Amino acid sequence: MVQASYHASAKLAEKPKSVQLFVTCMVEAIRPEVGMAVVMVLEQLGVQIEFATDQTCCGQPAFNAGAVPDARAMARHTLEVLSRSASPIVTPSGSCADMLVHHYPAILAADAHYGPLAEQIAARTYEFSQFLVDVLGVTQIGDVALSANKTATANQKVTYHPSCHLLRGLKVTEAPQKLLSETAGIEMLEMNGATECCGFGGLFAVKMSDISGAMLNRKLDNIEATGANTVVGCDVSCLLHMGGGLHRRGVAIETKHLAEILAQK
Repeated sequence: MVQASYHASAKLAEKPKSVQLFVTCMVEAIRPEVGMAVVMVLEQLGVQIEFATDQTCCGQPAFNAGAVPDARAMARHTLEVLSRSASPIVTPSGSCADMLVHHYPAILAADAHYGPLAEQIAARTYEFSQFLVDVLGVTQIGDVALSANKTATANQKVTYHPSCHLLRGLKVTEAPQKLLSETAGIEMLEMNGATECCGFGGLFAVKMSDISGAMLNRKLDNIEATGANTVVGCDVSCLLHMGGGLHRRGVAIETKHLAEILAQK
């Protein structure tokens, strides 16, 4: 099985000229502006985008529900799609990246064809911030022109929520905060209990809604206490969960994906 620290020092010999964008279901169906922001940032960094239109769900919801045969079927389809190109795979989701990097090799280990293919795909799959920092070596986005004569600037007070799969699954701890701290106009505000789960957890929020709601309320209390006007994360699912809670409270705090912040002009 691929280890959680697989990409900790995954520097490529040469910076890739193109990547495959695995955009994720949440982005495609609910927050497409996140996908557009990812494309904007990568293209302005000189990276061409490849996008397979027949990509579908990675299979994580089925996997989490215990429907492993269904998850395997979706995994096999995804591997077929992503294996058409040798380019690195970039996804704006720590959750989906964790599925590809860790769970695909595990659930397909006994498959003579798809097991090795899963290992190959896992070895070149990166979450968005991880790819920027660990592969492209970019941390000072404020110094990179995102359009003619302009640089990334946000002019806002932000607090960062590290999603569970990104933090605990992929062990990505510093990349998002490095990128945020080097973005012009950003004032970073520390959140108490930042590494605690927001309570979403995919099907967990449905099956155990009372516990999920209690976890969300604690997270929202901590967000409000920072004085930030924006919560930044790397997983749309967590952002939707927290955003819904903030809206119900009548609190004017935005939730934005890291890519949206970096693409702001």
